[in-house]
Order: sequence, then C-alpha cells, then structure tokens
Amino acid sequence: MTMEARQARDTAETWHSYVSRLEGLAEVLSNHGLRTRLMTPPGRVPSLHVVNPSASALAEDVYAGRGQDGLWWFWWSWAERIAAGEDLEGAAGLIERVLAAHDS
Repeated sequence: MTMEARQARDTAETWHSYVSRLEGLAEVLSNHGLRTRLMTPPGRVPSLHVVNPSASALAEDVYAGRGQDGLWWFWWSWAERIAAGEDLEGAAGLIERVLAAHDS
C-alpha cells in the first residue's frame, strides 16, 4: 500500500469515527427531546448541531475528537470537554441541562 493510500484510508477511518460517535449521541439526545442535525462541511471536522425545540435560540454545536490523552471526548464549540466519547448518556444529560429553558 502506498503512503498516499494509507493516509487516505486513515483519514476515512478517522472521519467515520467522528461521524459514528456523533450519530450515537444524536440518537440519545433525541430520546432526551432535543433536535439534532449532523453537519459535515467539506474540509472541516463534523459536528452535531443541537437545538432545544421549546426554545430554538438555545442551540449549540457539539464535536467529537481525541484529547491529548488519546481518548475520544465530546466537546463544546469553545473547546471544553463535555464527556468521554463512550458516555453518551452523561454527554446528553449535560447538553440537555445547558440547553434547558429557564424561567426568569
């Protein structure tokens, strides 16, 4: 296998890792009553746009990626960790709390 072919394969596997984690989180967030849309812009890291349907101004983009520790994490758009990549319920619970509508 050429170096270019190996790099292309590795890039495809990494992209699939981002997308599969975000799709799993989207399913759990849906069970929590939130709307999601997977964003896969060309040349950019995939993200999950999450919206509180009762207050559409409450929305955030969530990313999946490896931390410096080599482990997969879910991340807020401001580069703060949400939860470990395997903790779908923990991530969904925190995202739901952050996007919750609060009465003034």
